Amino acid sequence: MKIKILVLAIFYLIGFFNLLYAANSEKVDQISKNLRCLICQGQSVYDSQSDFALSMKILIQNKIDEGKNDEQIYEFLKSKYGEWIVYDPEINKNTVLLWVLPLILFVFGGILILRKVSIK
Repeated sequence: MKIKILVLAIFYLIGFFNLLYAANSEKVDQISKNLRCLICQGQSVYDSQSDFALSMKILIQNKIDEGKNDEQIYEFLKSKYGEWIVYDPEINKNTVLLWVLPLILFVFGGILILRKVSIK
């Protein structure tokens, strides 16, 4: 009877640790999808298999194990590698043109189309 309880307890613990690992793995994947690989041009850390990307995944896992949240991890990485490492940069004085330029081009293109259509 005691052996059955011990075996069941071991199975429950294994299942619990698998759930924790899966949750952490999903969080690492989620964060690494939003980071650029500095070695592979045009690939995210999630997609890349370079040494840099693999070390970044380990770093993210370590930060999660330390109890850091997503924002703290992004801030750490931005302070270490710069704003360029993040695919979705914040709006600030350095990136305002990045956010406003597509809107300006869209409006300008719309005005051009309206002028061409109204001339005919």
